[in-house]
Amino acid sequence: MGKILGSWSGMRKYLEKEMLAECLNGRVRYNCTSYIGMDGCHIFEIYIDNKLIKQFSWETVNTYFIKNNYKRSSSYVGIIGYWDGFWELMDTMPMQYRPEYTDNEFCEALENYRNQSIQDSINSENPLERMFAILDRRIGKRTLNNVKESLENQVEWLQFFYRLRLDLENI
Repeated sequence: MGKILGSWSGMRKYLEKEMLAECLNGRVRYNCTSYIGMDGCHIFEIYIDNKLIKQFSWETVNTYFIKNNYKRSSSYVGIIGYWDGFWELMDTMPMQYRPEYTDNEFCEALENYRNQSIQDSINSENPLERMFAILDRRIGKRTLNNVKESLENQVEWLQFFYRLRLDLENI
């Protein structure tokens, strides 16, 4: 994470203070947790009004695979069984076809969002880049009116963020 994002406290300040739409000030909080033994992996979270809305980690993706029966039954038990087949599924199910994302996908989307125009982010194929963009202060009422027309075309989890911003802007 350090190579892509720098310090998490600096990135959090950037997202919550510098780039966040005024109507969302004090309502959106980003969190990053790293546990000992996670081999450098992180869990990123987004809270709205102190309620957890979305997590990004290897575990959330793997749990999604398990709950939706994408993983074949494993003869392994414990940690080996939990991760058995995970990498093959990641190769066959790109992020455009699933609603859960890894910490690496979160970081890559954040890096792209920071290094491209806001119009490129709001129109991106990547739903995570669109999430960052819809919360961004640079998205004005004209763009919000345009994205309102495409609300139903957004992935289900992302519609929450779109509706929140549209409601707070009275659109």
